[in-house]
Amino acid sequence: MYKLVATDLDGTLLNSNHQLDPFTVATVRRLEQSGVQFVIATGRHYCDVAGIRDVLGIRPYLVTSNGARVHAPDDTMIHSRNLSHEAVRRLVQPEIVGGHGRVIVNLFADTAWLIDRDAPELLAFHQDSGFRYEVIDIRAHDGSDIAKVLYIGEPADLAEIAQRLDREFGETLYVTYSLPDCLEVMTSNVSKGRALQFVLDRLQLHASHCVAFGDNMNDIDLLETAGHPFMMNNANPDLMTRLPNVPRIGNNFEAGVAHQLRKLFSIADELAAS
Repeated sequence: MYKLVATDLDGTLLNSNHQLDPFTVATVRRLEQSGVQFVIATGRHYCDVAGIRDVLGIRPYLVTSNGARVHAPDDTMIHSRNLSHEAVRRLVQPEIVGGHGRVIVNLFADTAWLIDRDAPELLAFHQDSGFRYEVIDIRAHDGSDIAKVLYIGEPADLAEIAQRLDREFGETLYVTYSLPDCLEVMTSNVSKGRALQFVLDRLQLHASHCVAFGDNMNDIDLLETAGHPFMMNNANPDLMTRLPNVPRIGNNFEAGVAHQLRKLFSIADELAAS
């Protein structure tokens, strides 16, 4: 019945240290060996996710930058949507970000993570992949080939940015939270759910064959697109309110996705733990 598994990473497949649990790795590898296909759907950069995938040891489709990029299992980019040059140049200005300097501004290009300052604390999120940023003069960037703008800061500062974006750009942007301190901006025709539908169409699969897992607001339409969605017990309360009928499973820090997959696919304990 289930032929495709789509899963978010942070707060979902990854543990509290933003790493893969060996129990999760064993479970996922076992399922792929039995013919189940996977989609990793995340706000993270493609280069970062490719490193995590290699630790996972499978060949999934990669939906990255919240759907702005889709890569096939052989690493061919098969779907791409960029922000306009003009929008990117505007999105990094103090009138949007705020003149206080508290918010870290990031740009996701095809092969680079660009950032406006050194922020070594962020590297803890990328231990499995080893992906690193490049510090640049963000305001001097020409705005070309950017999949996503990411603001990192206090929720109150991000809420003000979100209000400014809504006033100035309206529905021409897709603005969402991946974490309470991470506000993500893509062009309007981008989302994890749209990207998942692209993969389903490519594989000629109906949504009823797809299981999906998520935990935050950028997972809303991923869960709405899949025929069998599941929400983490540690999910954002706003997501629980938004999707009250989506079943909740275990926590990410207890390998909740792996345990649920074992139930769905009837994998014996000793096989998953080996």
